[in-house]
Amino acid sequence: MSLQRSRLTARVAYGGLGRPVEHGVVVMQDAAGDERILFVGEADEAERRWPDAVPKDAGFAMSPPPVNAHAHLDLTTMPFVEDAYETFIRAVIAHGRNGGRGLEAAKRGVAELRAAGTHTVGDIVADEVTMRWLLSEADVQGVAYWEVFAPDPADADRTFEDTVEKLRAFRALERPGKMRVGLAPHTPHTVSTPLLQRLARLAQANDLPMQIHVAESPSEVTLHATGDGPLRALMGPLLANFTPSGLSPVQYLADLGVLEARPTLVHGVQVDEADVRTIQRAGSVVVHCPRSNAALQCGRFPWELYAKHGATVAFGTDSRGSSPSLDVQEEVSAAAGQHGARANPAALVWSAVKGGHRALGSTPPRIVRGDPAEGLVTWRVQVHEARPVSDI
Repeated sequence: MSLQRSRLTARVAYGGLGRPVEHGVVVMQDAAGDERILFVGEADEAERRWPDAVPKDAGFAMSPPPVNAHAHLDLTTMPFVEDAYETFIRAVIAHGRNGGRGLEAAKRGVAELRAAGTHTVGDIVADEVTMRWLLSEADVQGVAYWEVFAPDPADADRTFEDTVEKLRAFRALERPGKMRVGLAPHTPHTVSTPLLQRLARLAQANDLPMQIHVAESPSEVTLHATGDGPLRALMGPLLANFTPSGLSPVQYLADLGVLEARPTLVHGVQVDEADVRTIQRAGSVVVHCPRSNAALQCGRFPWELYAKHGATVAFGTDSRGSSPSLDVQEEVSAAAGQHGARANPAALVWSAVKGGHRALGSTPPRIVRGDPAEGLVTWRVQVHEARPVSDI
């Protein structure tokens, strides 16, 4: 039998085990069309063990498929907004009132994910029909998080009971290898304190993955600190019963005991060092959405602060309303541009793959000798060179 071997050199090579290797190599063997992985690791070792393998350039990275840990697929048809965060929220509300959200938009979103090579996603879902389709028919896996928006404490009991009933029905639709059911209290200020606490306990007791948007914009920090600012003005009567805690949004969640459920925290831009330490101690993963943060003027995600404290970071595209695509590889490329030398390429790839699976509570793939070659993807994007300055 004729064997053909190749050594594919990449800026980052990662098989899902240990740390990604910078300037690494993937060795593949093709036996009559059956291509298998022989090795993922250091270039020197690959050249020593397989000197006759044909060298090839694989570009930026080879790894298991990256994960899109946070998306709003039902906003796929929404026009892109590049303006203040509050302007975006108004646009989302208008888009929904005009019938732009729902199943058809989610189907287009899934098609876009698949075209970008994404197999695993964390999707925020606010429509029962869309949730049922995602659980039974969608050609992706991951977590479909049922979103709860209920800022009035008077609605807490009714909303909680309704949520429990819906989750029970949704979980009956789960199938192996498909989407799982999760829970998404919208934000710390759009879910009342008693309801937020009950939802966190519900998630913890029933092993439900949970995501919550937190510390996204400067106005959110102002709202929690003083009770006023642009976000209060925007939401008006909806926040009539909101009382500022005087804490940061992250510390507010910690104070309520919500972080005991180890929710995945989306955005985490407006944080200080105490917040990051709290997140790390809680074991929560933070989902970084760099293009959305930039478009909505939310600030720069403090990548180096999360790295310093060993907090796990994943990547998400947020929505098409705040990001030009649902391609998580392009999200990683944008992060490299924003963070430069603060984020080395190996850390970016690790976050996109293993960080993403950790965010969704799924088992990361592990590519070992003899596995089919399609277990690793060759990244299409190019990422600027960056000087390694921190561990993963």
